[in-house]
Parts: sequence; C-alpha cells; structure tokens
Amino acid sequence: MYIFGKERTRRELDARAGFAENLFGIRRFRLREGRSEGVEIAEVRTGSGLNYQVNLSRALDIGLAEFCGTPLSWHSVNGPVHPAYFDDDEAEWLRTAAGGLLMTCGLTQVGAPNTDEGEELGVHGRIHHLPAQLISAEGNWQGDDYFIRIRGEIVQTKMFTETIRLTREITSKMGENKIKIQDTVENIGFSSVPHMILYHFNFGFPLMDEDTQIIFPSQKVTPREPDLPLEGYDRWQAPEVGYAERVYYHSDLERDNAFKTEVKIVNPNFPVNVDSGKFPLAVTLRWDVRQLPRLVQWKMPGAGLYALGIEPANCHVAGRAAEREAGMLQFLEPGEKREYLLEMEIGEG
Repeated sequence: MYIFGKERTRRELDARAGFAENLFGIRRFRLREGRSEGVEIAEVRTGSGLNYQVNLSRALDIGLAEFCGTPLSWHSVNGPVHPAYFDDDEAEWLRTAAGGLLMTCGLTQVGAPNTDEGEELGVHGRIHHLPAQLISAEGNWQGDDYFIRIRGEIVQTKMFTETIRLTREITSKMGENKIKIQDTVENIGFSSVPHMILYHFNFGFPLMDEDTQIIFPSQKVTPREPDLPLEGYDRWQAPEVGYAERVYYHSDLERDNAFKTEVKIVNPNFPVNVDSGKFPLAVTLRWDVRQLPRLVQWKMPGAGLYALGIEPANCHVAGRAAEREAGMLQFLEPGEKREYLLEMEIGEG
C-alpha cells in the first residue's frame, strides 16, 4: 500500500511497527458520560490522515470525521445522545439529532413534521435513532493492502404499517482517504410502504470558513421559500447571530458516463495543526443520480450552529404528505430492494 509517503509492503510495516495494525485499523469502545452513556462506537484510522467514528448505536451513521487531527464534520450541541432519549413527536428529533458527518433520514418520512393519511410524523423519521444489529467490524489483508469493513442491519418496524430493513456496509482502504457507504433498503413486509431517504452529510468548522467554496453539479437552484435570496448559496461566511437557515433544491445535476455526480467543498487554507500552517483541501462527495436524483442543501452559518448540509435524497424536505400531494412519493413493494452507494474522498484543493 502507499502509506507514509511511499509504497510499502506489509512486512516492511511489521518490521517498523512490530505489528502493522498499530499504525492504522479499527477499534471499538463505549461512551461513559451523561446522555451518551452506553453509545457504542467503531473508530477507523486510515493511516493517511483520515479518521472517522461509526456510531453502532445509531444506524451506523458517522460521527466525528477528522483529517490530520482537524475536524471536517459538524456536531450538534446535543452530542452523541443515546437513542433511548429519542422522542419522535413533531420537532423533538432536534433534541437528540447528533450531527456528525452523516445522519441518515427516513426510511418512510423525511423533512418537516406532518400528518399523512392520519399518521402523525415527526422531523426526518426514525432511522437516525435506531441501533444496528448483527454488527461486524473487521480488518483484513489482501496481499499488501489492508481493508476495513463495518457492516450491520437496522430494522424499522411498526405493527400493521412497515417492516423495513437497512443493510449498511462502510469500507475504507488503508493508505487512502476515502469512505464508501453501500446501503440496501428492503421491504421485508407484505404490504406496500412509502419510502423516503435522505443522506444528511454535515460539514463544519474549520473546513467551513470564510474562504471556503462549494462547487455544485446543479444547473438549476431553487430556494425552498420563494422569498429566500439565491445569491451566496455556494459561498461561506463568518458566524452570524440570528441567521435564519436557508434550504435550496438543486436539480439538473451534471453527471459522468457512470451516472455519478459530485459536490466538492474546497478550503484553500485548511489547518492541519498549529505548527505546520495551512494547505488547500478538497472534500468530494459522490453518488449515483439514478439512485438519489434529488440534492438538498442546508446552509446554516449561524452563531452556535455553524453547519453546511449536503443531502443527496430521493425526495424533498417538506414531509411525506407534501411529497404525496405533489405525486412524487416513492414506495417499496413487498420484497423490493433499493441500492444506494455514496463515496467521500479527501484530496488536495
């Protein structure tokens, strides 16, 4: 593998570290403080600058993500609250939303609270607060390359309504600054169910700063509220007290021949640590537009809530009733599966 500045074999790494996995790999631990008591984490170190934490207690969502010790991800004031504190009433989701690099929203409701065909639905559904089961977290050598894989299942159920299984696999190759997320959502029940899913990627300070630029693939950008200004959607700013969140819908996404599109966040002065100064860094998020044709942007450079949300989805964020009324609500038939693949890569800006 290419690591620490040159191509090295497994035996060369063993010779220098005693055990190559001392330099990278995976470890599991449990949090022991306040409302985070009992939350289980799997931490991945790639050996090439990228470290990230997978929350096993929350749908295998990704919490803290760092590059060379400097945070990339945004975290809410709630912290990694144990999902036992979750309340799905109206907007109470906001009391226990953890933030982090990825919060999965869905699987049958995304966006604003609403009542759909008599069912009361809270913000962004339940999946972000459901623990994984049948978890495997392992590293393995393939020749001189080392791969990390975290896999598990999350089941969302309600009698008489839905039985849906999300199977998630997160992989990284040591020596590379990449995260691959492969999801399969399956209706294992016997009736048709609504299906809404949104991948709420959250980026924060110091990746997001006054010099940061956001490069979108969209040819059309529409504010969620008609009176919302469009100017500045692709630029960042200093924290502003009283800033009201802005949500934009991006459409007509440019894609390559494999139907992949991407959003790139570029910070020309990313600080890796106090002593060595700064260098240009780019974070690129890629996905298949056939699987996730919608792109939602959450811009929130408010004081105390300084976050950019990049959100590939199969829906908008007005809630399920609005999606149904617009004729855009998707369904999963009994036994039907949907595949979703997303990749994040860190490189030079």
